[in-house]
Amino acid sequence: MTVNSTPRPAHRGWLTGADCRIEDFRAVVEQPTSLDDYPNADAVERNVLSYGPRLLERAARPDGRHGVQAELARALADGPGIVVIKGAFRDTSVVDRATAAFDAMITEQRAAGVAAGDHFATPGANDRVWGALEKFAIREPRLFADYYANEIIALICEAWLGPNYQLTSQVNVVNPGGSAQLPHRDYHLGFMSLPQSSAYPAHVHRLSPVMTLQGAVAHCDMPVETGPTMYLPHSQKYEAGYLAFHQPEFAAYFGGHYVQLPLDKGDAVFFNPALFHGAGTNRSADVRRMANLLQVSSAFGRAMESVDRTAICEALFPVLARLKAAGQADRELRNIIASSAEGYAFPANLDRDQPTGGLAPQTQAELVWRAVREAWDTDTFRTELHSQAARHRT
Repeated sequence: MTVNSTPRPAHRGWLTGADCRIEDFRAVVEQPTSLDDYPNADAVERNVLSYGPRLLERAARPDGRHGVQAELARALADGPGIVVIKGAFRDTSVVDRATAAFDAMITEQRAAGVAAGDHFATPGANDRVWGALEKFAIREPRLFADYYANEIIALICEAWLGPNYQLTSQVNVVNPGGSAQLPHRDYHLGFMSLPQSSAYPAHVHRLSPVMTLQGAVAHCDMPVETGPTMYLPHSQKYEAGYLAFHQPEFAAYFGGHYVQLPLDKGDAVFFNPALFHGAGTNRSADVRRMANLLQVSSAFGRAMESVDRTAICEALFPVLARLKAAGQADRELRNIIASSAEGYAFPANLDRDQPTGGLAPQTQAELVWRAVREAWDTDTFRTELHSQAARHRT
């Protein structure tokens, strides 16, 4: 499977801004999607593959499931990077019942004065339910079972990630007048600043897209004026894209060439997380455009052992403070922190630890380094450390 098709310098292991050339990007994205290459698809609309009910019928044939899944994976990796599945929920009453549950959660959030932050849009402009998978399951377990029994979700998650995938969900409502998101890529590297993503070697840029799958279920009819998600087909194949989406010329190109497709309630969209995309502006007068955003992770993105890093940091802090005061090199101190503290912001409880100051919450390692650098006393550090840990719990 070829995830990226842009040439890469053989002599360098890191990508830089110099690798982001708009002419190379155009050569990647300005290519047609041929229906002949995808025998299970029903149509190509504006370079996006569209599938329908016969997808499950073909997958149900003897030896048919792997053939269908191989085609879906090829579409996500080497094709347009996005597939629309019409009628993914044939029984839309399940969607309606789930919508009612999500609306109740949003009403409760508003009553509590909660304005959910967003990674790529203004906090409070729209409605967002973080951690919706857990909240939905606890609140409506039978409805949750009816919803996630869906065969389409399982079919494509297994196609891209294999078995034992881990599902998370965030409900997103773009209210009338809600503005578009900035074009971006998604988790993992897409949730980092330019300096952060630049620090990862090029082979990690190639790996990141196959560790997650993005999806969205339409919970209402979404004509174009409601602002369904904007996509740039084939853009997932541009290797330097995790750096490029931060740059104005690439955002401008996206603004002139993105695709928006209307969706019906119960339709689903799945796409490679490296695809350039962003929620559109809701120009309707009265449609609260609701989608259940599915972010699905590979089973392999886990450590071998469980470690209480909070306890480790608490034990190490007095030592780190003494070493800093004694003049030990910052680089060596940061090496100690990297070996002990949690250096990644996710998984997070985004209700409590929202990314309002950037694309991701503060990491434990960042907290420890700040405490060392600013010479916090032990009691202050312990309080902040445990407060951060509490914010990560559901």
